Amino acid sequence: MSSIQLVEVGPRDGLQNEAVPFSTEEKIYLIESLALAGLDRIEVASFAHPKRVPQMADAEAVIGGLSDFSRERGIGLILNERGMERAIATGIPEVHFVVVASDTFAERNQASSTKGLIETWHRVAAMAQQAGIRASVGVAAAFGCPFEGEVPPSRVMEIIEDVAGSSPTEIGIADTIGSGVPRQVETLVRMAKSRIGDIPLRCHFHNTRNSGIANAYVAANEGCDVLDSSVGGIGGCPFAPKATGNISTEDVAWMLSRSGFELNVDLERLFSATAWLSEKLARPSDSLVFRAGVFPGRS
Repeated sequence: MSSIQLVEVGPRDGLQNEAVPFSTEEKIYLIESLALAGLDRIEVASFAHPKRVPQMADAEAVIGGLSDFSRERGIGLILNERGMERAIATGIPEVHFVVVASDTFAERNQASSTKGLIETWHRVAAMAQQAGIRASVGVAAAFGCPFEGEVPPSRVMEIIEDVAGSSPTEIGIADTIGSGVPRQVETLVRMAKSRIGDIPLRCHFHNTRNSGIANAYVAANEGCDVLDSSVGGIGGCPFAPKATGNISTEDVAWMLSRSGFELNVDLERLFSATAWLSEKLARPSDSLVFRAGVFPGRS
C-alpha cells in the first residue's frame, strides 16, 4: 500500500471564504476536532491583513488558544515578511507561502507580480530557516488563471525551479479556480516531480467544475506526496471570481482508503466535525460521503 498525507485546509482556506462569522472559540473547537480525527497537519490561520481577509483577523488568538496536540500540527499562511514576523511570534511550527503563476492574479491576490512574490518567498524562507520554522511554498493558479486564461506548464516549472532554491520543506501546485482536468494533472505532476528531486510534492484542488476528486486520484497515483482537502468541502478564493470549494476531506479520504492508500484519518470522528460545521453554516455539507455514508458500512 502507498501512503499519502492529507493537509486539512478548512479552518483557513475554507473559512476565509465564508460569510458566516466564526468566533475564536469556534475556530479552536473546529481545529481541535480535526486534530482528534487524525489529520496530521492543519492550516489553522492566515497572517493576512485583517481588512483583506476579515475572517482571519484573530490568527494570533486562535493559535494561542490551541492545545499543544493541535498546535504542533498547525500551519499558518503567510503573504509577506510582516506575516512571517507574526507567525514567528506565535510559535507556530510551519508556514506556507503562495506564489501566483499569473501576474494579473498575483496583483489581485497579493498586490505583487509573480517575480515579486518569488523574491518575497526567498526572503521569508530565510527568516523561517533562521527561526527554525518549516516553510513550504505553493504555486497558485498553476492549472489556469481567471483573468489570463491558460497558464503554460513551462511557466509553472520555471517558478518551481526558482522557489526550490530556498530549500522549501514542500512544493505545491494548486488548481485555485478548479479549471484543471486529470490529463493536465498527470502532466504537471510528472513534470514537477522530475524537477524537485527529494522535495515532497503537494497538490491542492478545488471542485469548482466537479473535477477535483478525479484530479486528486490522478495526482495520488502519479506519486504526489501530500493532498490538501477541506472538511465539508468548504472554501474558495475571495480574490478569484466563482472559485468555489475545495475537495472535501471526507470524500478524498474515503476514496483513497478504499483505493488502497494508507491514511491517518478517522472518518467517524471527522463526521462529527462535519455535522457541527453544517449546523453552524446552516446548510447541508458538500461532502457526498458524509451525506451518503461509508460503503460497505461505517467502521
